[in-house]
Amino acid sequence: MTSDELCYHGDGSVIEGPAPFFTRVESLDDPRHYLAEDGLRDAVNVAMTLGIPLLVTGEPGTGKTQLAWSVAHELGLGEPLVFSAKTTSLAQDLFYRYDALGHFRQSRFGGDDVPVMKFVEFEALGIASLLMMEHTDADPYLPPQYRGLGPRRAVVLIDEIDKAPRDLPNDILREIETMTFRVKEAGLNFPPDGLADSRYRPIVIITSNSEKNLPDAFLRRCAFFHISFPDKARLVEIVNRKFGRTRWFTPQRVAEAVEKFSLVRNLSLRKPPATAEFLAWMHILRERDVDPRDITSGAREAIAFTAAILSKNREDAEQIAGAF
Repeated sequence: MTSDELCYHGDGSVIEGPAPFFTRVESLDDPRHYLAEDGLRDAVNVAMTLGIPLLVTGEPGTGKTQLAWSVAHELGLGEPLVFSAKTTSLAQDLFYRYDALGHFRQSRFGGDDVPVMKFVEFEALGIASLLMMEHTDADPYLPPQYRGLGPRRAVVLIDEIDKAPRDLPNDILREIETMTFRVKEAGLNFPPDGLADSRYRPIVIITSNSEKNLPDAFLRRCAFFHISFPDKARLVEIVNRKFGRTRWFTPQRVAEAVEKFSLVRNLSLRKPPATAEFLAWMHILRERDVDPRDITSGAREAIAFTAAILSKNREDAEQIAGAF
């Protein structure tokens, strides 16, 4: 059965045989294939040296989030601890969450001696702070997968902080500087003696899509880097890193795909596609065996078919289809 027969045709016909399996392209998310530009590499090292958070901005899809996985991988620190900011996030949420309703129910039906800490779940910065302690002290509070690891450093990713309420960045300044916090419901401080071993200070990476301005007091305490959209030469390099030099990804095909993608980027689009969309587009071209150098009408239609990943609204879709 050919790959074409395993596709959705949209005409009511039933495909014989099993539906195609989804195959994840692991190389797209593999931190070994992340390519940091020189300025970003320097910003990471400055933040680590000074022990301050690194604030990374850039349009969606330029690799801000993947940076945390790259840093954690290269430094041998396992997967980063991730906190995804929301419009309802509070400063406390970065360290722990308290299930007040669950505690109330258990106390009501199970007695008054139910430990408060049974209803406390530590979040990214809280786990990072606990990992700075000796594991014998931290393990009673840590999730199972982190027990026995401390003391050690961790990489913490605070993703899309601009989605959080404006006061949140300022509210966490002291805690990030001291890496200490208090679970007020239990009356416990972490670390218990109030002192964290600075040698194991976490590497904090904060991303922002610049949807709103962050407070000046917060910005002054961060290192900063803006990831710009890569030029053509760098796009070629990124493709080679992500997919490797295979029989399909020839230099000529990659160069032509970069040219066509650059043409799309130069259109007056409401939402220009970023690096992530470009890599997904390259994957589709390979899977459908569409040569971006082919100028025949059939090939142009095939390329236009793959362009669904490049547009995010009707107006952009029409422009992109016309460009091909």
